[in-house]
Amino acid sequence: MSRLLLGLHCLLLLGALSSCREEVELFSSDEIDLEKPEETTAYRGFYLLNEGNMGSNKSTLDFYDFDSGTYSRNIYAEVNPDVPKELGDVGNDLQIYGSKLYAVINVSNKIEVMDAQTATRIGQIEIPNCRYIQFEGKYAYVTSYAGPVEINPDYTQRGFVAKVDTATLQVVDECLVGFQPDELAIVDGKIYVANSGGYMGAGSSDNYERTVSVIDMESFTEEKRIDVAANLHRVRADQRGDLWVSSRGDYKELPSRLFFIDSEKQAVTDTLDIPVSSCYLSGDSLYVCSVSWSYITYSNEITYAIVNTKTREVVTRNFITDGTDEEIEIPYGVMVHPVSGDIFLADAGNYVTPGMLYCFERSGKKKWSVRTGDIPAHFALLKKD
Repeated sequence: MSRLLLGLHCLLLLGALSSCREEVELFSSDEIDLEKPEETTAYRGFYLLNEGNMGSNKSTLDFYDFDSGTYSRNIYAEVNPDVPKELGDVGNDLQIYGSKLYAVINVSNKIEVMDAQTATRIGQIEIPNCRYIQFEGKYAYVTSYAGPVEINPDYTQRGFVAKVDTATLQVVDECLVGFQPDELAIVDGKIYVANSGGYMGAGSSDNYERTVSVIDMESFTEEKRIDVAANLHRVRADQRGDLWVSSRGDYKELPSRLFFIDSEKQAVTDTLDIPVSSCYLSGDSLYVCSVSWSYITYSNEITYAIVNTKTREVVTRNFITDGTDEEIEIPYGVMVHPVSGDIFLADAGNYVTPGMLYCFERSGKKKWSVRTGDIPAHFALLKKD
């Protein structure tokens, strides 16, 4: 099931959950020593943003140090003790650009901006219902649902992409796109935005958006839309500048799928029969993990796949080779070390208690695992100074 729908259902049961939450163990900042990687030359480590269940205000930030092999939990609260409510409610994206670390905190309507080396807070950017962030030149580009968190087939507020000056942290322009825009990618002066219509389609599949908006960066206006499929989510640009876009489907008859958009033809020219929840592009290999929920079977289809973006073929549908996939409940995020090829996989577990982070060798064999915050999801690699 999508985290959005789960979060909204949980909000309705907040009274009941509040008494249960008192029994959940809360974790302050702490560290654990793990296996030291073989290659630590170019990268210092990575941050992991834990989303936290909607309404709980429990988004947290962890850090894994490649040099020491130490995993540190909930570092934001320790580094920034004077910030009220800590990171906030639902961490939705995490990126490093230049010397800054940007954490998109969806339901708190803000982007927390930190020093990338220390996680010390620099400031915040206020954007309503913000979702994902990308960068080009001196600007950040952020998708926003614009309106309130509300499942509503008659939702009237179109989303937008905000243009943010990374020096002043001020929004300098906005471009309207479709309803409930999610991920975005930048290629050759164009911004490609996946419109989902997620708030509108929950009641009827016909209400989902099904297009990718194309924004001309110079004029910062939407110049066209590319028809793809219902309820779009992920967007990745490969090494040739072509696009890979995922659809969540409708959790019923329409399955989640992966689509290839030829950037020259500006159209979908291939479809892969594979569900996608999260993905990570490493060279020509797109690592995909998915939990595809069906309201028909009331069950999840779980996939750990690798797609060759050059040949457009599925290389494997399970990159875990030692049976560890039987331990994982909800694969929710994935990243690949650019040098060693180690695969890092986040497991959201039951969504309301701490999750797990798994590290696998390139061959798919488990190296180690460690407890994280609630709903671990978003990675950001940190280069050494």
